[in-house]
Amino acid sequence: MSVQTANLLESDLSKFDIGDYNAGSKWKDVLWYPFNYLVFNSCIPWPSAVKSGLLRLFGAKVGTGLMIKPRVIIKSPRRLIIGDNCWIGESVWIDNLDDVKIGNNVCISQGAMLLTGNHDYNKVNFPYRLGTIILEDGVWVGAKSVVCPGVKCLSHAILTVNSVATKSLEPRKIYSGNPAVYIRDRKITD
Repeated sequence: MSVQTANLLESDLSKFDIGDYNAGSKWKDVLWYPFNYLVFNSCIPWPSAVKSGLLRLFGAKVGTGLMIKPRVIIKSPRRLIIGDNCWIGESVWIDNLDDVKIGNNVCISQGAMLLTGNHDYNKVNFPYRLGTIILEDGVWVGAKSVVCPGVKCLSHAILTVNSVATKSLEPRKIYSGNPAVYIRDRKITD
């Protein structure tokens, strides 16, 4: 195969295509960016009630008792559902090009990333590949961990510090590593 033919089969980012991604209302997204930057991604410890109210205003469904720390980035509130009594730690990034559904009593620790999209590297135009993320009740995503597109973390599963969930996590089990693998059962006591 000649070099010229080989080059035709390589990625060409000038031909990037968003694929199935639906950006939705542009004006709401444009309006959201300053709030995301000045309130959520700020080092100022704005009250969680203010942040919850803003999320609702921009289309998120948010339960009661949300604790959301500084320096959080949320791409699209309208694609976000958060249950009751959840904690979102400092520097969490919710990159929700697709839906993110968070159950009750979920903890997302510092620096964790929920990534609903990546790219189809097998195609010349490098389009988005999207997948909904679901964190069921009682899930704990450890600090600096990554939950990949399409992953479902079932009830009370744990993803330990600095791990990467590329596949769904079974209920009441603890996963660790990159890619994350089962290490033991989660036993909750008084």
